[in-house]
Amino acid sequence: MQHELVLILDFGSQYTQLIARRVREQGIYCEIHPFHLALERISEMDPKGIILSGGPSSVTDEDAPRVDKKFYAIAKVPILGICYGMQLMAVDLGGGSEPAVRREYGRAELKRLSGKTDLFTDLPEKLEVWMSHGDHVTDLPEGFSKTATTGDVITAIEDSERKMYGVQFHPEVSHTPKGSEILHNFLFDICGCKGDWTPKQFIDEEIAKIREIVGEERRVVCGLSGGVDSTVAAALVHEAIGDRQTCIFVNNGLLRANEFEETLKLYKDSLHLNVVGVDASEEFYDVLKKVVDPEKKRKAIGNKFIDVFDSEANKIGGVGWLVQGTLYPDVIESVSLRGSSVTIKTHHNVGGLPEKMNLKLIEPLRELFKDEVRRIGAELEIPEEILARHPFPGPGLAVRILGDITPDKVDLLQRVDKIFLEELKNEGLYDETWQAFAVLLPIQSVGVMGDFRTYEKTVALRAITSTDGMTADWARLPHEFLAKVSSRITSETRGVNRVVYDISSKPPSTIEWE
Repeated sequence: MQHELVLILDFGSQYTQLIARRVREQGIYCEIHPFHLALERISEMDPKGIILSGGPSSVTDEDAPRVDKKFYAIAKVPILGICYGMQLMAVDLGGGSEPAVRREYGRAELKRLSGKTDLFTDLPEKLEVWMSHGDHVTDLPEGFSKTATTGDVITAIEDSERKMYGVQFHPEVSHTPKGSEILHNFLFDICGCKGDWTPKQFIDEEIAKIREIVGEERRVVCGLSGGVDSTVAAALVHEAIGDRQTCIFVNNGLLRANEFEETLKLYKDSLHLNVVGVDASEEFYDVLKKVVDPEKKRKAIGNKFIDVFDSEANKIGGVGWLVQGTLYPDVIESVSLRGSSVTIKTHHNVGGLPEKMNLKLIEPLRELFKDEVRRIGAELEIPEEILARHPFPGPGLAVRILGDITPDKVDLLQRVDKIFLEELKNEGLYDETWQAFAVLLPIQSVGVMGDFRTYEKTVALRAITSTDGMTADWARLPHEFLAKVSSRITSETRGVNRVVYDISSKPPSTIEWE
């Protein structure tokens, strides 16, 4: 089945993925591509509508990112410009934009002007919106009308005849309460979308696709991590070809406390996967001896995983495909807007396996965001214990232990982490945080326990709120709760006498410490 498609051209906004998620929430499939996507490719994709994202550039900059000059004539579908996208459209079509005297950032009150408007149909005259811009449109292109303002700033423009629209604010963020309704008007009323992107349809189509590419006899191997992505990918492939998929769940000795045993039981008893559990803890500890640099840790773990996985996969025979839980954000991040980008950290998906084992990839989730994966998982009846599990880094606790890795340090951190997660669940706070964990710091400090002076380790607790991990804010956990957790950790974990709480957001910090 060919789904209706909305195309998002990315000009570098931090909110671009959020636009896509908002479109998908309305049951419409969309894709993000760089702003310089070839016109021929746009025509081939045959989108129902195009959204031009915001971005950090100024349209007055000499090297500002722009679409091809023929874009507006060739597109022939409704176009919505958001922030920079609106300014670019205005300038490209003969209007004007210039730096604002006062940069608008944060909440603002939009006033809808009288007269016909497609974007604001059935919406109040005044709306709260979220602004983030340094330029503003000063002159309208021919055929456009001004449909909304904030103060004396042009906030929305429309050319209903050519179906071109622009908004200076960000309808995709939660700080614009009626943003979903504005996008709905564009997607359904203006573009004519029907909303045919549902979890059930995705599952049925993906199962048929997997059966077609694997064939009737070939076997498939899948590496399970215990997390949501790999589990949903494995369950989807299992629906398609059953036990011709062999899942390999490797214990690298760096998982959460008891996670290997408990998750392996879930895989076998609840999901009925054909799974092999491999305890390779000692092998991973050996390659991590005296390794301190975070990137070297990741590479050592990745290389050892390839060796262990390859060894187990070779025992199966007849394997032609490798299943990976690659998500859409991973795909987007591999496409640079303007050229090469800086590697912040090596991605957890191990890229060396297909080449080493001469396998082809099956990535059934590569079109999905994390929240969509969870909805697919719920449709597949994957236990909530896995679906609600917080994200966990591929290298595991190795990047939550600052400094070298030893079994004793791993054991200590597992016990601390277990207490933190237990209390979050006990107090009903686990589902309110997107990710929470403990970090073992290479710091010892003086303390007093009973009548004795101690000189022991420090742990940091980290809890964040987020929608997709691209940006994150530290969770405002109650002080009484933190006091209780700290007391339990220092009382029940020998070797720790100090607990601190991380109040850093992303950016400027990353979620993980390494």
